[in-house]
Amino acid sequence: MFYKGKALKVGDHIDTDAIIPARFLVTTDMEELGKHCLSGLEENFRQKIQPDTILVAGKNFGCGSSREHAPLAILGAGIKVVVAHSFARIFYRNGFNMGLLLLELGDRVGEIAEGDLLEIDTTQNMLKNVTQNVEFELNPISEFIQKILQAGGLIPFAKQRLQGA
Repeated sequence: MFYKGKALKVGDHIDTDAIIPARFLVTTDMEELGKHCLSGLEENFRQKIQPDTILVAGKNFGCGSSREHAPLAILGAGIKVVVAHSFARIFYRNGFNMGLLLLELGDRVGEIAEGDLLEIDTTQNMLKNVTQNVEFELNPISEFIQKILQAGGLIPFAKQRLQGA
C-alpha cells in the first residue's frame, strides 16, 4: 500500500476523548464522527484536515477509553494513516480493526515537521519525508493485518472470508 500526504502534527498523550469528545458518541456514522475529529483538542481542528493529511502524533496516541469511535472519527475526517511515536495498546488494535493504518516511528517522529510531504510504502516498509529528503524504516505490517486494511477493516474482511473471497 502506498500513501502520500502532508503531515499534520499533534502532541503526546492525545486521548480518545480529545479525538472524539463523548458528546458526539450518539452515532457510529463515520462521516458524522469525522466532522468532530480532534475537536477535543481545538473546536475547529477539523478545518486543518485536508484530503491528503497524514496525522503525525507523539507518544501514547489514543490513550484513554477503548471506544471504536476514535479511529472511526479519524477515518471519517478523511485521514487514512496515523504515524506516531507510540500508540495506546487498545487503540492500536481498534485502529486496524476499523481499517486505519497506524505506524510507530519512535523518537524519529520528532524529525517530521508540520506540513512536511510524506510518502509511505508499506510493501517496502519505508516512510520518506520528501520535504527533508530523509527515509525512515518502518516495522513490517503482518500480511494478515494488511489484508484487514485492504478490506477496509475487520468486519468487511470477515464478510469477504465468509463469502469465499
